[in-house]
Amino acid sequence: MEAINPKNQSIVNKAISWLEKHNKADDLRNIADGDGDEKAFVKHDRQCEKTFDKFLEYMSELPKNQQSVIYKSEKY
Repeated sequence: MEAINPKNQSIVNKAISWLEKHNKADDLRNIADGDGDEKAFVKHDRQCEKTFDKFLEYMSELPKNQQSVIYKSEKY
């Protein structure tokens, strides 16, 4: 994804990277929940929380117009 302002490109890249990590952890959490594996569910749930917190941390550093572009993207 390309940043609206080039000086924010590295932050956009980091935010998208953490969002992708969160999506993977969420998929694994849903699989574990469907299988009834409580231990794996708790592990991936914790991972989801950490990755989403990092995503929000980088999003807070971006201007609102860039945030809205990311929130409207298909990755979110």
